[in-house]
Amino acid sequence: MIAIKRAARDEFQYPCSRELTVMAKRLMEYYPMLRDKSAAGGAEWESVKKQLLKRVQNVTTPKKKQGATPLRKRRRALSFESSSSSSSSQETLTDDSGSTASTLILERSETTDSPQNQARHYKILQELYKSKPRPNKKDVAQLLDLEYQARWAYIDSDVLKEQDRPAKILQAYPCFRELDHIMDELRRILDQENSHYIPELKNRWETFYVKAQFYGVFKKVMRPPLSDKVKQSVAVIKALPDLFPSPVAPHKKLGHASAAMLHILKSAEDPNTFLQARPLSSPVVIVCETNCILAIGTMPVLIFPKEDLSVSVMYILACYYTFHLTYPKCIATLLSVLQTEVLLDSIHDRDMTSSYKKAMAEWKKFITE
Repeated sequence: MIAIKRAARDEFQYPCSRELTVMAKRLMEYYPMLRDKSAAGGAEWESVKKQLLKRVQNVTTPKKKQGATPLRKRRRALSFESSSSSSSSQETLTDDSGSTASTLILERSETTDSPQNQARHYKILQELYKSKPRPNKKDVAQLLDLEYQARWAYIDSDVLKEQDRPAKILQAYPCFRELDHIMDELRRILDQENSHYIPELKNRWETFYVKAQFYGVFKKVMRPPLSDKVKQSVAVIKALPDLFPSPVAPHKKLGHASAAMLHILKSAEDPNTFLQARPLSSPVVIVCETNCILAIGTMPVLIFPKEDLSVSVMYILACYYTFHLTYPKCIATLLSVLQTEVLLDSIHDRDMTSSYKKAMAEWKKFITE
């Protein structure tokens, strides 16, 4: 712990009381025989924490030297965490203090991607959500990165049927009830090494969104842009399936193809009642009086403000990728266009249907002219 803190900071630091508490609790899990069952208040880890504190107090702070040596020592310290000769992983977990800084440090070694290590990362992820409903996002993101291969081996397996997949995945990964983690999973799937993928994606969507408004007015499927941003967003989303039509008509209960993505809740209408009667199990955004609900099938997943309705189509696409879902036929052409034009998906096959080719040809002709 001391070595990691020294390597991560310019000044020599020692683990604080909170970090020692977390380490003591972790030691309890690996070595249950260390528990002090006679401790008052259920603090079975207190005696171990005292021993750790005593050990830290006995460590002498090294003095900085002058000249070229500190730089060489500094480099050696920085390379400690990525050293391939080390076979153990160093971990510290955040406690209930609500710190915003990421304190989870996992060494990346040659065996990081082994099934045993990925199973251990998943276990740590579960413990984070047991200890705190909304744990540190950076900690969760790091664990999701390390456990990616095992997660998708599970999601893509024959064990999960598509209709059961969202509920099973959310049960195993409650982190996907948060927009940041759903969008970050989209990045992992399409461009894992690009840390700027999400900002770039939002910029591409904004450009597409503006062009789609003029395209809708040009094709006479929507009116000129309105001053109310929420109403304008609703108008654009409703027009998108008409701009890029699919050859398959929507279900009779849906009425219009846009209902596969968007539903405006009536004043006396209950969201759960609507979801139970909905003929599709695909992701949908429900616009309520004060906010929006992103749901999959009959299951509400998360809530976001109405001001973000314009980018909700990106949230829907992220759900299709994160939960490994099939496009509904009535909006398959539209989603395929967004897949290639906005997501820049180069790993999945492109839609080769005549409706997709026709829609893309008309779109390309409009934006070039």
